[in-house]
Amino acid sequence: MSPTDAGANAAPASVPASATAPTSAVTDLGIGVGIGPDTSSRLSESSARIGTDCEDTLDLRLPDELIALFAQDTDAATDAHGDLCDRSSLDSSSFDRFSIAPSSDDLLDQIADWGPALSPAGVFQLVPVHVERDLPLISRWMNDPAVAEFWELAGSQTVTEDHLRAQLTGDGRSLPCLGVLEGTPMSYWEIYRADLDPLARHYPARPHDTGIHLLIGGVADRGRGLGSTLIRTVSDLALDKRPACARVIAEPDLRNTPSVAAFLRAGFRFSAEVDLPAKRAALMIRDRSLRDLL
Repeated sequence: MSPTDAGANAAPASVPASATAPTSAVTDLGIGVGIGPDTSSRLSESSARIGTDCEDTLDLRLPDELIALFAQDTDAATDAHGDLCDRSSLDSSSFDRFSIAPSSDDLLDQIADWGPALSPAGVFQLVPVHVERDLPLISRWMNDPAVAEFWELAGSQTVTEDHLRAQLTGDGRSLPCLGVLEGTPMSYWEIYRADLDPLARHYPARPHDTGIHLLIGGVADRGRGLGSTLIRTVSDLALDKRPACARVIAEPDLRNTPSVAAFLRAGFRFSAEVDLPAKRAALMIRDRSLRDLL
């Protein structure tokens, strides 16, 4: 999984409180910078709008996928030479230059097939990462000081490559993707099964909770509200394409006010403060039942 600090946020994207805010800030989400000082009051307002129907409770039933993963781990232990699964996948024809081999990320309902979505910023699509094609670009983003502060993947390309391949050759519970806006790769995303992730030990997870981490790569794309726009677009995609998913989860560093504010603007609510191994996080949740209200 991605660094906990990157959580649902990849440090790079600066998302200010307004489109005219400064672009120097970093968000845990890969979004924005310089959000206004009224974030704490917005957190309270967001939480106050949530009724008892959305109370976060613990479902003690293990998801079928988690049981299957235990079985896979057992099988893997008996076959040290089992094939690694390449999660890179085929993009739609509208983005032919990003096309790669078909994927088998069943735990995430075939992200490669989600297709493009129309956002206020233009046509946007998640394209599963192909290491040989995308490593130089993603590594360059990870070496941006604003990004490195939270993702901690600065250094040679090998550092980023190891991080990507750990997901691409894993069991399918996390998939790294490029965010392609109007045909141009401009952000990095990790879509993951929060209920099957170590994060689930730290909050009352529910089956099929879907988590997101992200960063906005280009400096020119930060600080103008783009992060919030794309967070909403991607969380809408997750809810639309994953019928079993009732919630999209993010866990930005609690100190990263711009990131937390960006999620609030994207329709997430502040649920709780969570102590994770590398940070104290703000657990942000977007509920299917509230998506048209927030």
